[in-house]
Amino acid sequence: MIRRILVANRGEIARRVFHTCRRLGIETVAVHSDADAGLPFVREADAAVRLPGNAPAETYLRSDLVLDAARRTGADAIHPGYGFLSENAEFARAVQDAGLTWIGPEPDSIERMGSKIESKKLMEAAGVPVLGNVTSDTATADDLPLLVKASAGGGGRGMRMVRSLDALAGEIERASAEAESAFGDGTVFVEPYVQNGRHVEVQVFGDRFGFVEVLGERDCSVQRRHQKVIEEAPAPGLPESTRAALHDAARAAAAAIDYVGAGTVEFLYDPARDRFYFLEMNTRLQVEHPVTEAVYDVDLVELQIAVAEREKLPAILGEVPPRRGHAIEVRLYAEDPAQDYQPQSGRLSLFEIPGVTGEFGPAGSGVRLDSAVRTGDEIGTFYDAMIAKVIVHAPTREQAVRQLAGVLRRARIHGLTTNRDQLVDLLGDPVFVDAAMHTTWLDGRTAPSDPDGPPTRTLAHVAATIALAEATRLTRRVQHRIPVGWRNVVSAPQRTEFADGIVVEWTGDRLGYRIDGLSVVDASADEVTLEVDGVRTTFVTVVTGDRVDVDSHLGHVALTRKPRFVDPADQVAVGSMLAPMPGSVIAVRAAVGDEVAEGQPVLVMEAMKMQHTIAAPYAGTVAELPVSTGQQVEAGTVLAVVTPAEGTDGAGGEEA
Repeated sequence: MIRRILVANRGEIARRVFHTCRRLGIETVAVHSDADAGLPFVREADAAVRLPGNAPAETYLRSDLVLDAARRTGADAIHPGYGFLSENAEFARAVQDAGLTWIGPEPDSIERMGSKIESKKLMEAAGVPVLGNVTSDTATADDLPLLVKASAGGGGRGMRMVRSLDALAGEIERASAEAESAFGDGTVFVEPYVQNGRHVEVQVFGDRFGFVEVLGERDCSVQRRHQKVIEEAPAPGLPESTRAALHDAARAAAAAIDYVGAGTVEFLYDPARDRFYFLEMNTRLQVEHPVTEAVYDVDLVELQIAVAEREKLPAILGEVPPRRGHAIEVRLYAEDPAQDYQPQSGRLSLFEIPGVTGEFGPAGSGVRLDSAVRTGDEIGTFYDAMIAKVIVHAPTREQAVRQLAGVLRRARIHGLTTNRDQLVDLLGDPVFVDAAMHTTWLDGRTAPSDPDGPPTRTLAHVAATIALAEATRLTRRVQHRIPVGWRNVVSAPQRTEFADGIVVEWTGDRLGYRIDGLSVVDASADEVTLEVDGVRTTFVTVVTGDRVDVDSHLGHVALTRKPRFVDPADQVAVGSMLAPMPGSVIAVRAAVGDEVAEGQPVLVMEAMKMQHTIAAPYAGTVAELPVSTGQQVEAGTVLAVVTPAEGTDGAGGEEA
């Protein structure tokens, strides 16, 4: 019987496994990088071991350090979570050779499914429908569009869409480099791309005695950059005959490799032809496993542990429980959808999800939260940008969609930009509501508009203006009886200008604030109530220096008051290309003196395990290039300066 489990992972999945371990009375061990030392998963473990460094290659991907941590803490089992070493057959074999219990499939099964190229051949032999492979030499225009994919990984890393044969070689090179960085294996392959396909995956579970069960399927079609954003169970709109065929194919796939433990067989579903094709098998627990737990009322981590302890699946699961209701999960990312999903980093000054009925485990009909962080934690640049998963389970899909949108709308997330508003927008989109989404639905989709629209003054800006004024009143040491903003001679209104260019004009007297077009019903530094045309709206505000976070039923707005005078040290030269986020420079594709065209790549950065190309904002000449390959840079660092060509309307100081 397992006594102490080391989780060879971090963040949300480590906390998730610890949650089940505590309920079962199993002791826990965390391993952590330097950057993660202060995160909740480290504090929640019974014991924790430092892995010196920050980059995955020197910490979480070091199997020798993980095994040494297990030895030093007396752990008798290792749970790999997902990502990192979770599908590394050599690591699984080393765990077993060390006399520890590996909570996962047999190493041979991982190897057989580890190569997407070889696994497709295996599945074809087992009678599972597959898509054919092409190469850069055999591809023709008739094969377009194509998809370049990493053979050894997932999560969208090392994946590139190709719509032109001329671009194929370059995309293969970039995908290979990204796969090498994320998984330590740069092998990629190319396959035809199914237009408007849906990503449907089946949860399988096997034991050491030949039993294989299917716990339904999930739809994961809402993706950005080939990474999942919204997942749900069951997959909506599938013909029941297709659903049954998917389950049979997944069961055959698992049986073909004598699969043990939790696994996911992923398919590309073509709704136009009602056909599906094998994509890959993930030989681990999936990020989106909570929706399956919700609709089948099971704890998949508990099942993983039981199977690892050599229990029979029928004895621990009984008959497959009936499916109940509908569950939807969203991934809350620290990223800016309006800036091409640029990852964000910094301190999460406030993180509150309302109405949570359970964390890291089945919560019945209600709201479940699986989070990596809490209020006050730092979001770094070394790992992916996911903050948390928010899951809602309800009797029907319609109820789950509406409830989840409401929960997100009322959430308070301050300190950095997230995709929360985009998630609310997607959940209300008719395409999603009608279950007509597909894997490229988000391609080219613009970020949701400001809920107040584009006028020069919005209610959120007014609320922020008043909150700033009230915060100033609370801190002043003299003239406490003088109203905020009061002047002896009112020659002009007060003006509060924000960094986004919006200006609010206002005056203050003994009767309160006066602003054209609305009434200020109540005002304080942390709550402002405004009335327009007889309709009142209350805004909750948090003032931190010149920054104001404003929350209401309209959503969240983070505003920064523009200083009256600009420090010359903060100004940059015309044509400066600034780092959009902290990260490392992994390639420099130009030199000082080079002439570059608009959109031509100048540098490549890597942040949060994704590569980001920094391109010339306009045609011109590279005048300065103060960074080099391998250099770590902070957000806002000048990476290069491009002098605009004659006749070019260049604008300086813009982020690349």
